[in-house]
Amino acid sequence: MSENNFVDVEIAKIFKNKKYKYPLNVAMASVWILANFKGSNLKILDISKQSSLADYFVIGSANNPTQADAMADQIGFMMKKHEITVKSVEGKSGQDWTLIDLGDVIIHIFQESARPTYDLESLYPTSSFVKIPEAYYFPESEEKKSNTPSDDENYF
Repeated sequence: MSENNFVDVEIAKIFKNKKYKYPLNVAMASVWILANFKGSNLKILDISKQSSLADYFVIGSANNPTQADAMADQIGFMMKKHEITVKSVEGKSGQDWTLIDLGDVIIHIFQESARPTYDLESLYPTSSFVKIPEAYYFPESEEKKSNTPSDDENYF
């Protein structure tokens, strides 16, 4: 199965999952994409009772601007494919923070170094976090888990 087919199948499963009604299905699909792109520190914040701005914030970190742009592009592509309107995308192309406004769901992709500066999680202290299924994350490779250096580490 090609990478595109894999992503299509997994996102379709999320959208069809009866546990995830709109807009939670959009938030879950978005966080799955961030995880698929090896995003870190992923969270879904339910702000529906604290804000009229959106129902959910999806928050994640990227290691570099290229990774963040790829995440944002894939989210936009998959949402359009599932007839979810992308209202706005702000901060792409090397910025510390990319925001994707899907209406009821707003995705925030930060460079890891900039995330503490904005600290979005503390803006809504009475809101709750939605549990992200473990299956959304890819397990660390056995090489990474062990404390033995890889061949690449001893290259020089």
